[in-house]
Amino acid sequence: MSYSSHITVAAVIEKDGSYLMVKEMANGLEVYNQPAGHWEINETFIQASIRETLEETAWDYQPEAIVGIYRWPHPEEDSVFVRTTFCGKATAFHPELELDHGIIEACWMTRAEIEALDELQRRSALVLKSIEDYENGIRYSLDLLTEVKESW
Repeated sequence: MSYSSHITVAAVIEKDGSYLMVKEMANGLEVYNQPAGHWEINETFIQASIRETLEETAWDYQPEAIVGIYRWPHPEEDSVFVRTTFCGKATAFHPELELDHGIIEACWMTRAEIEALDELQRRSALVLKSIEDYENGIRYSLDLLTEVKESW
């Protein structure tokens, strides 16, 4: 059996009891997710998290910690996602920016509003798992990530 793997990043950003979320199109459905996306080879995971958040929400944010590194096998595809989820603070909003293709809107939602969504309205099980871990105080230092720049 062949499968594909995806390296992704996400950001849990909480402000005044609400979480920054994106409403987006995925597989023909409108779904909600944290700001998240694929890591690009020319950037660090932290840089990818900052870039994805800005592209999808028009918010700058400062990552402060890692909430978790999750392995999630897609239930309907032969693919596995490895997602590093960060948490941090929103620092500046740029309303003039156009959001990424496929993003309908960025919005702030309470945990209760996110939980009230139908399971198919959440992009994956990672949405609630990340919030749960964040609210349970799980934090790992950003120093956990090490860039090795040694050449062969």
